Parts: sequence; structure tokens; C-alpha cells
Amino acid sequence: MLVWLYALISVIAVSLISLVGVFTLSLDQKKLFKWIIYLVSFAAGTLMGDAFLHLIPEAYEKNNSTAVSFLLIGGILLFFILEKAIRWRHCHEEPCEDHPHPFSYVILFGDVIHNFIDGLIIAASYIISFPVGVATTVAVIFHEIPQEIGDFSSLIYGGFSRAKALLYNFLTALSAVLGAVLVLFLSFDSASIAKMLVPFAAGGFIYIAGTDLIPELHKHTAIRKTIGQVLAFVLGVGVMAGLLLLE
Repeated sequence: MLVWLYALISVIAVSLISLVGVFTLSLDQKKLFKWIIYLVSFAAGTLMGDAFLHLIPEAYEKNNSTAVSFLLIGGILLFFILEKAIRWRHCHEEPCEDHPHPFSYVILFGDVIHNFIDGLIIAASYIISFPVGVATTVAVIFHEIPQEIGDFSSLIYGGFSRAKALLYNFLTALSAVLGAVLVLFLSFDSASIAKMLVPFAAGGFIYIAGTDLIPELHKHTAIRKTIGQVLAFVLGVGVMAGLLLLE
């Protein structure tokens, strides 16, 4: 029962990080949108950094075979098909609260997979021992903060209101609770599932950053904005690189 308690408290705490965007509610709308493109660039950097510095190396560490490459490509392909399906059912108006950009939904889907993996890992860590569970939770929290900031900013840029972005970001974060409960309830080793989902999620993140976020950045070509975008992207990658020190 203590394992259940510690694991659930941990994943709920991680899920609450998705509400980090609440600090923007007091900001003026014009000021927020002035900086939002740099936060989108930061999001692209964190997604690329997460995929190439964390997820892909972890996937090859657990399964050093061509299966990882196929799962990685499979993740890219699924997100491509998913976005196609969303666009087929989506109007072609400019992004706004009533008509969010399709990539906003793709980001949410990617978050569901990623947070589900976090839940699996946290619960499995507590099954091993309490210290391992705490260490894993701390690492996930530091990992989630920059990503959630980036995701929230991307959702707003894609047309969601701040309130809706907060709500949907939080709902996707709850998939971590589902992942933890699945491990604890069935009492099975999550390694086999994580082995498949980790490269799959990496492929999704590469797709989102490369085909959705970066093309949006190219719409703003002023030299000052371009320099700011490059710096924000590098900062996003740098944050993810810095998290390697916690592992």
C-alpha cells in the first residue's frame, strides 16, 4: 500500500506541473503574444533535445537493435497520419480559439504518450525501492517543467485560449496516473511496454518539432526575431542537455 501511496502522490505532483501556465494568466495578452514565438522555439528545442538526448539513447540502451529504428519511424509515421486525419476534418481558417491549429491536437496526443511513459517509469521505480522512486520522480519533474512551458506556449500559439490550454495540458498530464496505476494494479514489469513506447514517443516529438513548430518559426523572418528564436531553441536543447547531469 505504501508503494501505491508514494507512486500516486508522485505522478499527481508531476501532473500538476502541467498547470505552470497559470502564471501567464495575469499577463497582458499583447505582451504574451509578443514573446510567444520565442517560447514556441524553446518548445521545439526541448522536444528535439528530449528525443535525441534522452529518449533515443534510452531506447537503444534497452534494445540495441533495428527494432528501435523501426519504432522511431513508426512514431513519425503515426503522427503524420494523425495530423492528416485532423486536417481532413478541420476547417482552413486562421488559428483562433474556435479553430485551433491542427498541430495543437498533435502536441496533446504526443503528451499523452509521453506522460503515460513517465507514469510507468515512476511506479516501476517505487516497486524497486523508495529511494529509486524518489530519484526518478525528481528527475521527471525537472524534465517536465521546460517541456510543459513549451507545450503550453505552443497550444496558445495554435489558437487555444489560456484557460483551454491549461485544461487540456492538465488532462493529458493525467495519463501519467493511468500509466502508474496500470503498473501497480497488474504488478508487471513495465520494461517491455516502455521499450516500445520510448522510441515511439521520440519519433512523435521529432515530427512535432520538425514539421509543425519549426515551420511556424520560419514565418517570422526579421533578423532580431530570428536571433531570438535561435537562442531560445538552443536554450531548450541546453536545458535538456543539463538534465543529463541528474541521471
